[in-house]
Amino acid sequence: MQNETKKDRHPVWRDGLESSESSLAARIRARRQEEETKQTERVLIEDLKEDLEEQDQRQTGSDGDWEYGCETFPNLKIVSPRHALLMSFLIPVIIMLLIFVQRGIFPFGEESFLRTDMYHQYAPFFSEFRYKLTHGGSLLYSWDVGMGINFAALFAYYLASPLNWLILLCPAKYVIEFMTISIVIKIGLCGWSMAFYLRHHCKTQDFGIVFFGIFYALSGYMAAYSWNIMWLDCIVVFPLIMLALERLVREGKGMAYCLLLGFSILSNYYISIMTCMFLVFYMIALLILEQEMTLEKFVGRLFEFSLYSLLAGGLSAVVLLPEVFALQSTASGSSSFPQTVNQYFSIFDMLARHIGNVETEIGLDHWPNIYCGVAVIMLFFLYLGCRQIRPKEKVVSCVLLLFFLASFSINVLNYIWHGFHYPNSLPCRQSYIYIWLVLLICYEAYIHLAQTSWNQVVRAFGCAVAFVLMAQKLLEDNEQFHFAVFYVAILFLSLYLAGIAWYRKKPRWRSIILFYTLAVVTVEAAVNTAVTSVTTTSRTEYTKDNAAVENLVSMVMPNKTFFRMKKEKGKTKNDGAWMHFPSVSLFSSTASADLSKLFKKLGCESSTNAYSITGSTPLIDSLFSVKYGLYPQEQQKSDIQTFLAQEDETWLYENKYTLPLGFLVDEDFFQRWNLDNSKPADVQNSLADAVGADQVLEMMMDVQSDGVSMSFTPTESGLYYAYVRNKKVEKVTADTWNGSKTFTNTDRGYLLELGWCIAGEEVVLTAEETSEVLDASVYRFSEQGLRSVYDRLSEEPWVLTSWTDRKLEGTITCKDSGVMMTTIPYDKGWKILVDGEEQTAEKVLDAFIGVELTPGEHTISMKYFPGGLMTGAGITAMSLVIVLGMFGMGRLVKGARLYEQNQSQNQSDGKDDHENEK
Repeated sequence: MQNETKKDRHPVWRDGLESSESSLAARIRARRQEEETKQTERVLIEDLKEDLEEQDQRQTGSDGDWEYGCETFPNLKIVSPRHALLMSFLIPVIIMLLIFVQRGIFPFGEESFLRTDMYHQYAPFFSEFRYKLTHGGSLLYSWDVGMGINFAALFAYYLASPLNWLILLCPAKYVIEFMTISIVIKIGLCGWSMAFYLRHHCKTQDFGIVFFGIFYALSGYMAAYSWNIMWLDCIVVFPLIMLALERLVREGKGMAYCLLLGFSILSNYYISIMTCMFLVFYMIALLILEQEMTLEKFVGRLFEFSLYSLLAGGLSAVVLLPEVFALQSTASGSSSFPQTVNQYFSIFDMLARHIGNVETEIGLDHWPNIYCGVAVIMLFFLYLGCRQIRPKEKVVSCVLLLFFLASFSINVLNYIWHGFHYPNSLPCRQSYIYIWLVLLICYEAYIHLAQTSWNQVVRAFGCAVAFVLMAQKLLEDNEQFHFAVFYVAILFLSLYLAGIAWYRKKPRWRSIILFYTLAVVTVEAAVNTAVTSVTTTSRTEYTKDNAAVENLVSMVMPNKTFFRMKKEKGKTKNDGAWMHFPSVSLFSSTASADLSKLFKKLGCESSTNAYSITGSTPLIDSLFSVKYGLYPQEQQKSDIQTFLAQEDETWLYENKYTLPLGFLVDEDFFQRWNLDNSKPADVQNSLADAVGADQVLEMMMDVQSDGVSMSFTPTESGLYYAYVRNKKVEKVTADTWNGSKTFTNTDRGYLLELGWCIAGEEVVLTAEETSEVLDASVYRFSEQGLRSVYDRLSEEPWVLTSWTDRKLEGTITCKDSGVMMTTIPYDKGWKILVDGEEQTAEKVLDAFIGVELTPGEHTISMKYFPGGLMTGAGITAMSLVIVLGMFGMGRLVKGARLYEQNQSQNQSDGKDDHENEK
């Protein structure tokens, strides 16, 4: 029998043949018809492809998957598998938009989605980022954030997502909306990425991936942290990284894994720490579960995993290294490993948080936010009893789940997961991984429902209901569990059971049943998100004085003389970044810990990651070069301030006695100034004593106290301050002739600015919301003392001739040798040139830059370049070259293989044709 050619095997050829294959005449006629049938042949092939695609959409890629089609209800194309990925994106987006409409979030009302750190940090930093991009500012340093900050490090921590560069296209007044829209889109992308992962991991065309995509996008984790825009890119790409890692283990192809992990680290290194830690565990799990594993393959995959992981880190080094350098000076840079092992709560208490509509935890308690649909409770029991899933896989999955539960509850594991640091609120930040793992496990059970007996389903439902009832009994005193959540959980479990029963009874109605299930999932996810998330604040109030402040700032900018500006009634500690003026206050994870400590010693408010001008006296304003002040009301006329302008309800004043950015002090000044006094007033008076000036704060002796309140009557009009010594008092109200003023966080030990008090008018201080005794000292500020200190410290100033974001230049004339003290936060990134010669900076007051100088006139220039940036850029460039080289080599090797295959195929075809000609 002669060998067949490809043409002989083609159906069109076979149909065109009217005689046997051995007939030479038939073959000649077929060849003559070749040109005439080419067009018909292409049409037939296209039709065949379309038929195959439609068949694939009605079937799944693995045994036991449900076959979903729409032939019974042709108008329900919405549940067609071809729309699954799109629906996984659109439904979470639509849910969020509907909640925004209900909440009245702009443009549907005057509310905004600003919440916690998004309110206090992210909005100001996004605004400053946009301002720099549109006005040509440096992305390396900023004077508008705190006393001056490494903006490259702040960018790496908060703004590094490549999508954030789109803010360049956003009008300034819609920065909040840019963030809000970005969050909504990323929530939708979370649903898409989870569905995409399940489709390719399970090799299925199942529409059910939509249900699990929705629960991933609108999980308890997202309900608690969706406002945390800087984390969301990592949550989006996490399922894709897992899919790429599986491909690396299975096929040895790691380029996608490298690029996706690199993108994650680049977008947010902090969350990526947790992703990288889990990658190690998941890699081990994959190697254990791999069925065709040899020693050679095992070693090879470990090498490839290590190589591609290192390259991913290398690709992101340009933003990663500057951040690592900067964090060494923050409160996060110094933490000690736990000395004891403790448990926060029981496993059952944690598992109960799978029940929907439970209040999310974003405070200092350690509760994980792990809700991802109540159906997972029932599906997990089905997973354990499913015979189609290998026992080995079940063991590995359950071990991973148990490890995560231990990580949520045990302090040492919690410390390690969070980058060897205890999180300051926002607990269990790695729980998105746990949710992904739970959904994966439950989807494995879901796709085998067709092979699961009805008795198994009923038993799983019974176990799930029993779990909810047990939680109701054991957690009845837990305020986060409203009594209604247990009834709602049982209701949705019953609805899911009804869907399974309906399918078993009417399998041909699969489309309408799918639509029913989609509706139940959508409602459950929407209700949980609406109940536990999307709190709002007034957009009108947040932006109320923005235009006025910006107009007033434009009156003094640009300014040849360096200055800082304070805003008395600030919405956040980052108002300088929000409204673009050189500021003093800062709230950021990149805040200098030493600067926070100094602020507290001086009587200003500070905390772990923040320092503020709140509590400052005119002396501190002068020391920190605060030349201008923005106030919500007209100030009392005095000899130390000058009124400049008013815009709406904002007044601009200039401080007369403002010290320059740098000034000369003698070498013994820092020994004479005692910063370790227990009271901030004594520290400020010590500064006056150190320069031989009059003291600035005079204690009032005639103060009466009756427990929670105290009073005094000024004998002389002036600025008055109070210092609360009892740190158990956190809130104080001051009643003066000018009205009432409330101070919060008084336990942080800052001076309470009582304002201008008139002689003879009684002032009453009251401790609020406590029965603690109000133990406080009261001081009157001396304007003469301020002038005296200013005259001493301004004798030998650093006169700036130019200043920009990262460059300062000026001259100073020294009568004697000494130290030029600046109020520039100490940072090794500053390069100092004295008369053209590089000089090492000193760290003065444990917070600022100082420069030793000799007598005479000196030209001093300073230029900033972040530490680690050059090294990081070099590593990134080298990693990029390696990745491109590996990609190019891979393409060449693939091309060579294809060429060899084509050559071999052509030779085989030629040989067949030669044999047929014979």
